[in-house]
Amino acid sequence: MSKGVLDAAHFDGKARQWDANPVFRERGERIAQAIRARIPLSRAMTALDYGSGTGLTSFALQHLLGHITLMDSSAGMLAVAQEKIAAAGLTHLTTRQSDLTADPPADARYDLIYSAMTLHHIPDTDRILHVFHDLLKPGGWLAIADLDREDGSFHGPEVEVHHGFERTDLAERATAAGFVGARFETVFCIDKETDTGTRSYPVFLMTARRL
Repeated sequence: MSKGVLDAAHFDGKARQWDANPVFRERGERIAQAIRARIPLSRAMTALDYGSGTGLTSFALQHLLGHITLMDSSAGMLAVAQEKIAAAGLTHLTTRQSDLTADPPADARYDLIYSAMTLHHIPDTDRILHVFHDLLKPGGWLAIADLDREDGSFHGPEVEVHHGFERTDLAERATAAGFVGARFETVFCIDKETDTGTRSYPVFLMTARRL
């Protein structure tokens, strides 16, 4: 959630109120539900939640996974996540402040990488898909939840982001990065007020595997 052209300070200022938003909470649970349905999770798996924010998706998955790294560029978001981890007494969730587009870690490999509403904030889609591929173990899973292609009204003209994604195009990019079996499903819809009234923005989940 907190990557790319929207800088970390933008999300730092929203961190303390993030979990109070019922749409964010429901979206995180619905994405986690879809991941659980699509991917055979186990406590033997290590996972990376990229653009983790306060960890809403990870907290919904943590009982089914082994170690989870919550990674974000926003120190404020990670501070809230760390407080939640401590309050719950969880030892298999850790936080890491990092931007994979600038500094991919050389010391980590994962069985699963998932990312919720982050990809459209990352300028170079192809590069981050290649980074995800390199960070996954052979046979590892990728799960990306993000917006379907839209007209730019979701964020408005003042925010420079991708206006969602065409599913066929994103599948081709994932294939070019080395993934196989890209599959999509709609997992959530976000209703927002725009200049032309209430609009509904579908959120997809793409899953794929590294060979």
